[in-house]
Amino acid sequence: MGQRREARKEVRLPVRIFGTDAAGRTFSENVFTVDVSHEGVRLTGVQAKLKIGETIGLAYGQGKGRFSVKWAGQTGTPKQGEIGLQNVSPSKVLWDFPLPPSAFDSYRGPTTKGPERRRHPRMKSMNSVEVHLEDQTAPIWGRATDLSVGGCFVEMQVPLREGSKVKVGVWVNETKLWATGKVVNSRPGFGIGIQFAELSKVDADRLQQFLRSIARLPM
Repeated sequence: MGQRREARKEVRLPVRIFGTDAAGRTFSENVFTVDVSHEGVRLTGVQAKLKIGETIGLAYGQGKGRFSVKWAGQTGTPKQGEIGLQNVSPSKVLWDFPLPPSAFDSYRGPTTKGPERRRHPRMKSMNSVEVHLEDQTAPIWGRATDLSVGGCFVEMQVPLREGSKVKVGVWVNETKLWATGKVVNSRPGFGIGIQFAELSKVDADRLQQFLRSIARLPM
């Protein structure tokens, strides 16, 4: 895990986390925060075994949000029971107290063994998408909240089943790009993660150019 981009506020608050653990079982646990920032949170008291890179839900008070698991404390270490989460939608206000202004923080979290599950880094986005199932003619409309050349996460209240094969149209500016793929994770109340299986070179280049533009990287 790299260096944090902003300072965190140390605060102990009760929250609930829920989703699917590393074994594919649903879980829901009441845990506590250790520190909080605009883009992330560290929790303690976590019993579930979670995959790095997995997206889970977090509820605080009347609000809830989606967070990606960035690291998990190893068993038998002082960090056992702790996890670090990154807010998938940091623009959505979840906390009801002021947070430190964005600033550099030199903290380094625990390192994890093994390669990152995703081959392509995902960027936070807000792109309209249409999803076509193999056995249906009518498209399902949604919104991609993160996007890469390897896949995307599409917000929808009633998600599709994992393993479903789909054709996806992603609107990038005024152009619609097409990809085939499958649903690799499904989160009731949140949406689905789609892994692209086939994307034309032209569309892949257009998508890469768009991702570079929103990441403010040099072309």
